[in-house]
Amino acid sequence: MTTDEATKSEGEVRAAALAERGEDITPAQDRGVLKVRGAAGEVLPFFLQFGVYGHVGELSCFFSRLLVTPPPHLTSSCLLGQVIKAWDIGVATMKKGEICYLLCKPEYAYGSAGSAPKIPSNATLFFEVELLDFKGEDLFEDGGIIRRIKRKGEGYSNPNEGATVEIHLEGFCGGTRFDCKDVKFVVGEGEDHDIPIGIDKALEKMQRGEHCVLYLGPRYGFGEAGKPKYGIPGNAELVYEVTLKSFEKAKESWEMDTKEKLEQAAVVKEKGTMYFKEGKYLQAVIQYGKIVSWLEMEYGLSEKESKASDSFLLAAFLNLAMCYLKLREYAKAVECCDKALGLDQDNEKGLYRRGEARLLMNEFELAKCDFQKVLEVNPQNKAAKSQISVCQKKTKEHNERDRRIYANMFTKFAERDAKEAASKTGVEKAVEKAACEKGPKTEDEEAEGHV
Repeated sequence: MTTDEATKSEGEVRAAALAERGEDITPAQDRGVLKVRGAAGEVLPFFLQFGVYGHVGELSCFFSRLLVTPPPHLTSSCLLGQVIKAWDIGVATMKKGEICYLLCKPEYAYGSAGSAPKIPSNATLFFEVELLDFKGEDLFEDGGIIRRIKRKGEGYSNPNEGATVEIHLEGFCGGTRFDCKDVKFVVGEGEDHDIPIGIDKALEKMQRGEHCVLYLGPRYGFGEAGKPKYGIPGNAELVYEVTLKSFEKAKESWEMDTKEKLEQAAVVKEKGTMYFKEGKYLQAVIQYGKIVSWLEMEYGLSEKESKASDSFLLAAFLNLAMCYLKLREYAKAVECCDKALGLDQDNEKGLYRRGEARLLMNEFELAKCDFQKVLEVNPQNKAAKSQISVCQKKTKEHNERDRRIYANMFTKFAERDAKEAASKTGVEKAVEKAACEKGPKTEDEEAEGHV
């Protein structure tokens, strides 16, 4: 028997064993992916980023020898949707540290196309996979919302801001479930249903039918205030299981005419103000941001429409600046004030709020200039006068602190130089003393030194 024949025979035996013992793990239960569990592990990854090690052979023809050095595409990190369907399905059932065997039909692997040069058309594949490690998907790259997908959704469309969604959710805090419900609401207004802002944000990344687990940091949960209704303390971390059952997207900006945009701007402005008064600043930012997205790049308006548009935009930028001040995002507050002042260069609120943001960023001279401009617009503004005094005091403190730092630095330099000079003098004296003890050189020594 040739080596290839032996390999083929071995592959057929393994395939038969796996087909007999394998567990059908496909959602459709069509035996497209069969699994035999190997070594146990811990913690299911669901669908998320994972690292793997394994080997692959085409069992329709033969079983490949174990690859001593695994190929790069098997050892690198992989993401859902970047590998064949069989891996998406198989790895979702594994635990960290687990080793398993997968037998995959062509429709769950490379199909009729194959993968040249090694995998032919309509090949059934055998995988040995070890799940080394995994981590959730950081949706906004700030660690605030981590997603683990338990069941992938359908299609390529996602809800947008203002979309009407229907979801099922369960909320947990410290391992205790505090909420479980089916709810229908508008994305960006989840707080009206006691749903934290992190769920609104995550929904914009989800697909219809998706079932996922979301880990929310305090910023995207119920914040410093917590949620007394559910007994949740301030700055608590939350875990939600969410299923997006259905959604209807809101109209995009290009789908709305100017009249509709102006009408909706009035509505969301009121909603934003309501959220702001309740201390829900992230929710308020969403509402005011809609006005900017609808009207900032709107052209060809009549005189009346232009005046109304500028009025809404000015209010939106000023209110956004106030929200960002509350959220301690001072650079964004300055940016919004700049845009407001672009519409009205002498706007008292815009100048004052930019001054506040710059003061909190320790830009004392720039802040002072803003407060002085406020007084030029309104000499009776007592708050601006008070802030100028604060700027002057902060500038003085800053300068004094710099002087102390530099004085200490120069003192240390002087001390170091003095020590080096003293050390150098000591060495010179030691050399001189040694020379004196040795006495004058003889004629032969002087001659030898000369030579």
